[in-house]
Amino acid sequence: MAVNMTMPKWGLTMKEGKLSKWFKSENDTIEKGEPFFEVETEKITNAVESTASGVVFQIVVEAGATVPVGTIVAVVARDGEQPERIEGIQAGELVEGEPSAAAAATPAPAEKPAEKKFVPSSPAARRLAKELDVDITRVEGSGPKGRITETDVQRFHDEGPPPPKVTPLAAEMIRQEGLDAAAIEGTGEGGKITKEDVERVLKTRGPEVEAEAPKVIPLTGMRKAVADNMYASLQNTAQLTVFREVDVTEMVRYLALVRKEYRKDESVRVSYNDIIIYATARALKRFPIMNSTLVGDEILLHDSVNMGIAVAIPDGLIVPVLKGADRKGLLQIARETRELAGKAREGSLGVEEVTNGTFTTTNVSMFGTDGFTPILKPPETGILGIGGIKEKAAVHEGEIAIRSMMFLSLTFDHRVVDGAPANEFLATVARYLENPTLAMT
Repeated sequence: MAVNMTMPKWGLTMKEGKLSKWFKSENDTIEKGEPFFEVETEKITNAVESTASGVVFQIVVEAGATVPVGTIVAVVARDGEQPERIEGIQAGELVEGEPSAAAAATPAPAEKPAEKKFVPSSPAARRLAKELDVDITRVEGSGPKGRITETDVQRFHDEGPPPPKVTPLAAEMIRQEGLDAAAIEGTGEGGKITKEDVERVLKTRGPEVEAEAPKVIPLTGMRKAVADNMYASLQNTAQLTVFREVDVTEMVRYLALVRKEYRKDESVRVSYNDIIIYATARALKRFPIMNSTLVGDEILLHDSVNMGIAVAIPDGLIVPVLKGADRKGLLQIARETRELAGKAREGSLGVEEVTNGTFTTTNVSMFGTDGFTPILKPPETGILGIGGIKEKAAVHEGEIAIRSMMFLSLTFDHRVVDGAPANEFLATVARYLENPTLAMT
């Protein structure tokens, strides 16, 4: 019996994936468990294995297309089996990219004679348009629901057509180059002027002008995914950020002791970030509402702390997940976080290493930043921002002293948790960092 291969769902938030590569072609034989195709998401690129053995009967979605999870992308059949071919995209709509193989194979219907476009307009407007030889389809209506009036037709005749439609990027290029938008022929939808139209005009002005054209960086791939996720996070959650300055002098001393104790063991390299992850994971066990995810109308409280650790890479930002951080000791956390960060930079993380996080930490101390407002990673309830450590004068035990100070910033979803428990959680993390031994109790 033929088996349909579908776009997999990795994690609660995955809604679509880009099918970036096929490892097999139609009529190739394939074994169960053999890599079949590659999927690219905002988090990771990973190979998907075949769930059946047989012959690749049909590839439904071409490489480069982005489709929703659950969409049928290919059909695997037994040798000699001839199931019905799938026409178009099944179990979802094609989001972007090239058309599917099935769609491409479907012959296009014969072109019909162009039909005259209907536009809502009054009888008087149509009569006047005919008298003045005005193409009424080019007139913008000012009446109810865009209805074209007699006044609209007269204005179009007297003043000419409205300014051409221009994409935002093309408009900025036109402004910088001092071009006349009315003199540029638009090839976009409805005659809209696009970036390519402006570049075509610039090329006709000579190479010296072309060299001065602004550089355009396409917003694609991981960068676009990060942008979309950050925007969606701010639009779809009730985010609030609270700050706290923490005296981490004892944490600094504690790290020095740990490093001295294990100075001969090259496999142990503990950092401030490891101590903060350790302390945060313990604090989350005391405040389970902060270790929760919001899915639909339900708040899921998780028994295990799966700590997301934001890692900056050249193409954007990725968040590997340290599973069961609340059950790990400091040295184990140090080893595993270093391994995860290395995989993130090498691009070798597995799907299981970037999904099912319950809380996230993000550290910008290496940039010398004091504090910032981190953006939530839905469906998680909280994210902890970690600033740099600086020595400064502070009151300690009633006297002015030089202390190591650091800012923490907690962003949380106010739909899930109120300000009081969120601030209590942050205060607990601060106490653990001020007195690291407290986190061990």
